[in-house]
Amino acid sequence: MLILVVLFAVLMSIPWLVPHLGFLALFGLVPLLCLEHIAFQTGQRHFWWWHYGAFVLWNAITTFWVCNATVGGGIFAVLANSLQMSVIFALFHYSRKKLRGALPYIFLAAMWIAWERWYFVSAQISWPWLVLGNAFARTTHLVQWYEFTGTLGGSLWVWVTNLGIFGIMSSLASGSWAGLNMKARSAAITSLALAFFAPMLLSSVIYSRYEEVSEDQVDVLIGQPNFDPYQKFTSLSQQQQNAILLDLYKSELKDDSPVLLLAPETFTSGVVLDRYEEAPTWRALYAFLQDHKSANILFGASTYGYFLTDEAPSLYARKIRDGFWVESHNSAMMMDATSRTEIFHKSKLVVGTELTPYPRFFNKIDDMLGGVMARCSGQEEISVLHFQQRDNAGALKRNIPVGSIVCYESIYPEYCTGYIRKGAKFLTVITNDAWWGNTAGYKQHFSYSRLRAIETRRDIARCGNTGISAFIDQRGDVVTRGPWWEACVLRGKVNLNSKETFFVRNGDIVGRVCTFVFLLLLLYLITVLIPRDTKKVKSL
Repeated sequence: MLILVVLFAVLMSIPWLVPHLGFLALFGLVPLLCLEHIAFQTGQRHFWWWHYGAFVLWNAITTFWVCNATVGGGIFAVLANSLQMSVIFALFHYSRKKLRGALPYIFLAAMWIAWERWYFVSAQISWPWLVLGNAFARTTHLVQWYEFTGTLGGSLWVWVTNLGIFGIMSSLASGSWAGLNMKARSAAITSLALAFFAPMLLSSVIYSRYEEVSEDQVDVLIGQPNFDPYQKFTSLSQQQQNAILLDLYKSELKDDSPVLLLAPETFTSGVVLDRYEEAPTWRALYAFLQDHKSANILFGASTYGYFLTDEAPSLYARKIRDGFWVESHNSAMMMDATSRTEIFHKSKLVVGTELTPYPRFFNKIDDMLGGVMARCSGQEEISVLHFQQRDNAGALKRNIPVGSIVCYESIYPEYCTGYIRKGAKFLTVITNDAWWGNTAGYKQHFSYSRLRAIETRRDIARCGNTGISAFIDQRGDVVTRGPWWEACVLRGKVNLNSKETFFVRNGDIVGRVCTFVFLLLLLYLITVLIPRDTKKVKSL
């Protein structure tokens, strides 16, 4: 059983750690299923600790790097995420005592995917890093059909293949395979082969036939300034940081052709809403744009709104003094030489470092602890920013909607389709992944942007403070990428596309169907548990 635990953790960790090995997830769950089968057949006591230990090991191997940013947060992420996985597996293990045949395994797969969808859509304490469909983020040539299903289609694929392999293995082990006729055996093997290879073949066909849509193009210049976030506010002043970024742009701006300048998440701080022009960074960028009037700049900023009121203006407002409150935001800002300034507030926030979840409850605890958790607030509804081009007379020539994904938001597939439904013709991702150091974390985060490109069929320009900055095309291929932990500037063109994929139009059908199946089977399980003997009912 210990060997099976280790084998499961290794097989399921490799897709997140090594490029091009996502296919291992297609049989990586088999050791865990074998572990449960042994425990069920032998009546293993305290089986909970075996599968919980397996999930802890998997989570720790793949996401240990969170501890580089926050030790407590990293440990909590590993233990809490593993706990939720283990609860799902425990319910499955228990259901095998009441349900027969394939039903418990269908219950397990549907329940797992329903939980992943809950992470994506509803949970405020959300850590969907190890959603099974993300196993192919570094093997994108296998999942071009995500434009139809989204990432949870990959999760379903993983469960189908693993359960198919395990089903044949258990039939062989129990001797029931020998009792099947040739047609039944052939059907089982053929079905498994189709489940395993058909999505790969379909993806290959889609990949080879897909032609990049280009209704028009936008020239984009990515500035990767490479500031150590742990020393950002002590080693360099904001004025010095502004100068470094603008020097990067100057090295590539040889003419006055229209260009979108891209800067990383939280590049500056201290921007007060509705009083942008008072911020030193805003003034520095505005002065720079006077010499490059055809340029727009999109940058990240920590922004604040102040309120004079007796009552808190929102659940996320923090009290400065009586009658004076502040709301903080992690924002993306777009501006041009006319001083036009648009803003978008990041909505998918990192628990603890940006967000106090379930604020009606946790705010009170946070206040007692002296305010250790951040209380950023995001927008209730997605909006897009606009890259604008004007002629010499100042008349508007082009007004192109841009989806500005901020950091952690790039993990959420269905959420990111909201930018497309709002009209975005290409996407940007601004982020700061340096908190984790030179670990697998920033590589995994980068790879998730490739999945978003496939699901939406949009070009992506990605700007990281220390990397990985890159241009990604509509097939999820990396066209150009910069180095890690080096200042650099990347120039490229992104194609504009106004078409919507099936996934954008219809959302996460796989997740919704699996949630429905899970609820049906849960209700059925509850009815099975209800005692049918009247005397037993009375005694209860």
